[in-house]
Amino acid sequence: MTKKILFINQEISPYVPDSALSIMGRKLPQAMQERGHEIRTFMPKWGNINERRGQLHEVIRLSGMNLIIDETDHPLIIKVASIQSARVQVYFIDNDEYFIKRQMGSDELGEDYPDNGERAIFFARGVLETVKKLRWTPDIIHCQGWMSGVVPLYVKTAYKDEPSFCNTKVVTSLFTKSLKKDFGENFKNCVAYRDATLELLGKYKNEFDFIELGKMAIDYSDGIIAADAEVNETLLEHAKTAGTPLLDYPGEDFADAYRSFYDTVCGE
Repeated sequence: MTKKILFINQEISPYVPDSALSIMGRKLPQAMQERGHEIRTFMPKWGNINERRGQLHEVIRLSGMNLIIDETDHPLIIKVASIQSARVQVYFIDNDEYFIKRQMGSDELGEDYPDNGERAIFFARGVLETVKKLRWTPDIIHCQGWMSGVVPLYVKTAYKDEPSFCNTKVVTSLFTKSLKKDFGENFKNCVAYRDATLELLGKYKNEFDFIELGKMAIDYSDGIIAADAEVNETLLEHAKTAGTPLLDYPGEDFADAYRSFYDTVCGE
C-alpha cells in the first residue's frame, strides 16, 4: 500500500560528509520513493553546507514564521534543493542564530554547542510547522539522528490534534553517533509546548543528555529501528523494555526490511 512518509534527518549526503547517518539519510528516502511511496525529506541547514554548490534556494511562501523558544523569537527560514542523481527533494530548516556560521553538533575543536538542545527543538517545530503549511498528511514520520529526537514527543502531544498528524505513526532509528555533553538545565523548560508539558517530562533526568533524549524519543515512537550494527545498548534495552516494535539491524540490504516494518507499525 502506498504511504506518505516524512523523513526527518539530521544529516544527508552529499550536503554533509559521509557517515552511516548521512548515507542512510540519502539512501532511505530514495529507496522508498522508488518503491512507490510519496516522500518529503527535511534536514537542518548546517553552517558547513555549501549553498551554492548544493543549489539551495529559499522558499519564500514557507519562510517568515517566528518560533518562540525560551521566550525568544527565532525566525524560521525554509530552503530547498534537489539531489538530482536520487531524484529526491530536500527541505532545509534554517535560522541565522542556530545554524549560520556553525558546524553540525560540535564546533571546529570537537566541542558540542551548548545550545544543541534548543537547536533540536527549533528544528522539530520548524519541520512540523512547515509540513502543516504544505498541507501534507504523512502516514509515517521517520526520525533519524538526535536532532529529530524531540519530534516523537511533539507529534504525540503538542501536535496530536493537528489534521496533518492526528493519525501519523512515528518511527525512530537508533545510530551509533552521539553527543558528549548534556543540553543544559533549562532544556525541559524550552521543550515544554502546548500539551508537551513539564509534568510529562518529570520522569526524565533534569540533566537531559543524549540518552535521556533517546529514551524520550523511544517512549513516544510507534516503532524503533537499530540502524547501525552497534547502537547504544542502553537505548536498545529501553526500547525492548518499553515493548515498542523493534527492527534489528537488517544490514546493508535494508530497504525491503524497512518497508515491511512500516507495514507492521501501521498495522497492515
